[in-house]
Order: sequence, then C-alpha cells, then structure tokens
Amino acid sequence: MPGRLDGVLSVIYLIFDEGYSASSCDSLVRSGLSDEAIRLCRLLLELHSDAEVMGLLALMLLRESRRTARTSSDGQIVLLENQDRSLWNRDLIDEGKWLIEQSLELRRFGFYTLQAAISAVHADARASTETDWNQVVALYSVLIQVDPTPVFELNQAVAVAMRDVPDTGIAIIDAILEQGELVGYHLAQSARGELLRRAGRTAEAATAFEQALELTQQEPERRFLAKRLGILRGY
Repeated sequence: MPGRLDGVLSVIYLIFDEGYSASSCDSLVRSGLSDEAIRLCRLLLELHSDAEVMGLLALMLLRESRRTARTSSDGQIVLLENQDRSLWNRDLIDEGKWLIEQSLELRRFGFYTLQAAISAVHADARASTETDWNQVVALYSVLIQVDPTPVFELNQAVAVAMRDVPDTGIAIIDAILEQGELVGYHLAQSARGELLRRAGRTAEAATAFEQALELTQQEPERRFLAKRLGILRGY
C-alpha cells in the first residue's frame, strides 16, 4: 500500500475536484462525485492511518463545507469573500481541523495537509475582512517548497494581493505568465482580471476577463466572467 498510496490519493482528489468544480456541466458542482471521493478517503483512512490521507480528507471536508454558499439561488458563482458564511457546514469544518491536527502530529505530512491548513485559515475567519492573509501567504511559501507548481504560485500571488495591494499580486502573476506558465489556464487570466479590476485598471481587466472567457468551457464560470465584462463595459 505505501508504494501505491500517492496514486490512490491523486485519483480520489481528481474525483473530488471534478465534483467540486465540474468541467463539463451546466451547474458548478456534481455533488455525487464529491460525496463519493470523501467516502473513499474515509475508507482509505480506516485501512491506512497516514498523515496525507488525513490531510486529503481534511482538505476535501473543508472545501465541501462551503458547497451551499458557493452558488446563488439562480446558480451564479459566489466568490469566497462574498459567501454567506453562516451557510458553511461547521461540523465538516470542525472535523477537517481535527484531522489537520492529527496529521501534523505525525510529522509526515505533505501538500494535502498544507492545502487543508490554508482552507482552515479561511474557515476560521468570521468575515473575509478578518482573514489572516499573512498566515495564508506563509503557508503557501511552505507549500511551494514542498510542491513548486505554478498553480500554487498563482494562489499565493492572489493572497499577497489581498494582504498588500492588487498591483503587487498582478506583478507576480505577470511574471508567472511571462515564463510561459499557465498561459492557457483560465483561472490565471480570471484572477489577473479580478486584481486589475480592484486596482482600477478597467480596460486591462476587461481584456483579461475576455481571455479567461475564451479559455473556459464551464458554463457557470462563463456566466460569471460575462457578468464581470458587462459591468466593466457598462452594459
């Protein structure tokens, strides 16, 4: 089992991710897939009490805790900062945080546990304005050391922008894109567009949202981006 564990965890997380953010569906989520991934991870934890099994289960529970708040009544995406946090499932959050503690005590944790710890920081904030962005940035620094992927660098750039000012995050994202990383990744362009919008750079923001719209096939994200474009262009 130890030799196969990483592959099994990857597959479980892929199943969850498709359920959490469906790639080819009219709705944002496919809850059956998310539920099944969590069920499989619980079974795996019964068989093998590994720190990263705990970390993955914690990560999925913490992300799943926000399911109800992630979309509006008409199916529109609601960004994390705008979500009604009273809708978050506190039982899932408490279980996820407990699993993180258990994983950290084993001192053999990896990138699933670190990602879960970042989600826990968001869960601890009663409002988006109370988020400990210093801690989020610091955890991403550790995560990037463990798994230096451009997606994590992108996420850290957004956290830096939230901690400091939008232009700081924009500069980091531009540096990632200039290296050829994430050029075809719609969330990179979407994040860049959102930071440009917050910085008051309206024309550049519209261009970034247009690029993101061209790159994504997910209908809820297309509606979200089209709405952003409409607001920026005044229609």
